[in-house]
Amino acid sequence: MDNYAYIIASLPVLQPGDSQPERLVAQDIVDEIREQLSPRDAAVLDQLLAGYIPERLDAEFYAAALQHRNRFIREWFRFDLDLRNLTVAYLNESLGRAFDQDQVLLEGRQTEEFPEREAAEQILNCGDILKRERGLDELRWEKIDEITILDSLDLELVLGFVAKLKIIDRWLQLDPESGRQLFRRLVEDIRSTYDNKKQNLTI
Repeated sequence: MDNYAYIIASLPVLQPGDSQPERLVAQDIVDEIREQLSPRDAAVLDQLLAGYIPERLDAEFYAAALQHRNRFIREWFRFDLDLRNLTVAYLNESLGRAFDQDQVLLEGRQTEEFPEREAAEQILNCGDILKRERGLDELRWEKIDEITILDSLDLELVLGFVAKLKIIDRWLQLDPESGRQLFRRLVEDIRSTYDNKKQNLTI
């Protein structure tokens, strides 16, 4: 029997006055989550985590992700691929390089729409590098919410938590205070989501 409700309920809580959430290392939390998943679900989690290893992000990886049985994996990496390619195209233009250099182009996807294109382009055209990075991660955060908004207490919700945790982990290294703020936001979001969805299940 799947224990997603228990996993979500047991996710770390930031205590009032705790100014060092960086002690809650992302990998430690992910390891705790994996221990509570079935082998089948743990394999899905590993597929998500593979998307944070730069050398793995090639056409073969994305082709497999876009055909994955798990909806979160499919939708998240479709968005991730489009955002990465748009970002690379922006950098190529800035550096005077070929438009498609270092992009990951999959056959048959050139005509697919990228719904977040306009928002992403506005962020990329911001002159402040730190503000641009925050904007892109905010876009990622919103996409995770969009993917999981209709999910119950299920694996997709757990995967969304991990994807947000990876954003937080990056900011704890780039800008610790921003990372702390995101961590608090994540804790509030996941507790609110858990309470609301649990209530809906009992109605």
